[in-house]
Amino acid sequence: MRKVKVSLQPIVKNINLPTVLKTTIIPGDSSESLFIATQVGKIFYISKGAINTFLDIRPRIIKLGTSNGGYDERGLLGLAFHPAFYYNGLFYLHYSVAGTQGSGALSKPFKPNPCDPETLNLKWTNRDIQYDHIDTVEEWVLQSNGQPEKRRTLLNLRRPFANHNGVNSLNFSPETGKLILTTGDGGSGYSPFNLSQDNMEICGKIIEIDVTKNTLINNPPVVTRFNELPISIQETLTVIAKGVRNILGISFQRFHNQYIKYVGNVGQDLVESIFSFTNYRPIPVTQLVQSYLKSQPEQEKFINFGWRGWEGAFPTSLIGGCSDSATLNELKIVYYNEAVKTSAQRLSPLACYFHKDSRPDKFGGSAITGLQPYMGNKIPDLTGRIVFTDFARNEETEPPVRGVLAYTMATTDCKLNDFSIIETDYNFESQSAYYVCLGTNMNQTRLYLGVYGSANVTDFNKGTIFEIVP
Repeated sequence: MRKVKVSLQPIVKNINLPTVLKTTIIPGDSSESLFIATQVGKIFYISKGAINTFLDIRPRIIKLGTSNGGYDERGLLGLAFHPAFYYNGLFYLHYSVAGTQGSGALSKPFKPNPCDPETLNLKWTNRDIQYDHIDTVEEWVLQSNGQPEKRRTLLNLRRPFANHNGVNSLNFSPETGKLILTTGDGGSGYSPFNLSQDNMEICGKIIEIDVTKNTLINNPPVVTRFNELPISIQETLTVIAKGVRNILGISFQRFHNQYIKYVGNVGQDLVESIFSFTNYRPIPVTQLVQSYLKSQPEQEKFINFGWRGWEGAFPTSLIGGCSDSATLNELKIVYYNEAVKTSAQRLSPLACYFHKDSRPDKFGGSAITGLQPYMGNKIPDLTGRIVFTDFARNEETEPPVRGVLAYTMATTDCKLNDFSIIETDYNFESQSAYYVCLGTNMNQTRLYLGVYGSANVTDFNKGTIFEIVP
């Protein structure tokens, strides 16, 4: 693939933990403003060169970090503006709720053992007391006086573990006009309960929410399964896909009279994956629940990304050292039966990249963090391409850490597509640079990159937002 070079132009510095970058037109304005949602619960916007606070819900957000700081995947995870935001002021938030910290679904770290069936068939029990936290999806409105106000709660979701809650998890579909929520598999490593393949589990799904239906509903119960929801809420939901491990939103690329959908699925030990699809058959949750209550298996009509049997294009493996060599690794197919079971049903990825890759024109990645089509013409080599970011380059080198900017493209031959690094000229000097999020403007002609100087959520104000320019 063609080598591409770009520049990173700083827009704002000293931002705390950016998670979502989006633009919209504020009522009364004539041009788009860039919105920056931060993991700790503060949302900024940049208009006419000035940075302003849009909303501060930090008291509503769960306390991030462990007792000694560290990495955390909870917090403010999703922000989406209604397609008619300019006229109705509606926007939507997904976040982890303050005061809901639990002990977790397992008392000790999980690691599957291919030789021990008990580790392959665990169930999440005592869910009302054995969980990590609660996530909520809410509808807000920007009032005529310029102040945001919460209107109602759409969903309350109990999550088994701290990680894999999704990020940039809310987006509106330009095809259906519905709000799309992307959720991870519930967390831990290797998905101990295999929730993403269970049609009743909310974890590990891509869900459509019809925000125009049953709008008087508020304060829904805290649930983990679709059949626990009142019918009035079930009626607002459809399922697009399952088999998700951890996902970074959904992006749309217009192609003639239809849209190509793209999602990035974070891997376990081996690869990061990018999936694309055009046609899909969403299943109403009411239909899924009725099939479950009647003990009738629901026909597999929606998209299946294959997790936990598959990690991208490969059966899920367990990586360990070879018994006769300390310098080599061996792969054990840890969920062999599930890989076989889902093989014919799963969607093959558009592209994968490895956690270790010694090829000179590639890179070893750690976690895909952003994925956006670029439809502009200022960077011609990227026009029509799919740009993505990885959290931190996985190399046997000393700090400072560097994230990765790369691209791939849509294909129609059902083969794994190639990818290429996008070279940048910005000098981070001795500062670490984790690439934490990627955003675009409304017509996908501009790209924005969020970079953070630490992987710890208690290291504050180390973020910079860049525009990617020629």
